[in-house]
Amino acid sequence: MIKGHLDLLLLSVLRRGPQHGYALITSLAERSGGTFGLPEGTVYPALHKLESAGLVASEWSTIDGRKRRVYVITDQGRTALTAQRREWRLFARGMEAVLAT
Repeated sequence: MIKGHLDLLLLSVLRRGPQHGYALITSLAERSGGTFGLPEGTVYPALHKLESAGLVASEWSTIDGRKRRVYVITDQGRTALTAQRREWRLFARGMEAVLAT
């Protein structure tokens, strides 16, 4: 269901502020009403890919006494997010038009 849209989802969550990987997973699940209960094995490789592409940056941080990698969206990531949101809305409108008939 999310194939091809995971980057959009992750960037959308990071737009609200820096988060570590587990918090991203939790946020996606909560904000989607449980629809996107994604495993770590799906999310972390996607985050590494986004980081390699320059769309997110990360740094180690100590949170609640635990060392965690915290991810933040970059300016390039914000630009990509805007473009991906526009593409998604166009796609969703087209799908809805076809499904409604």
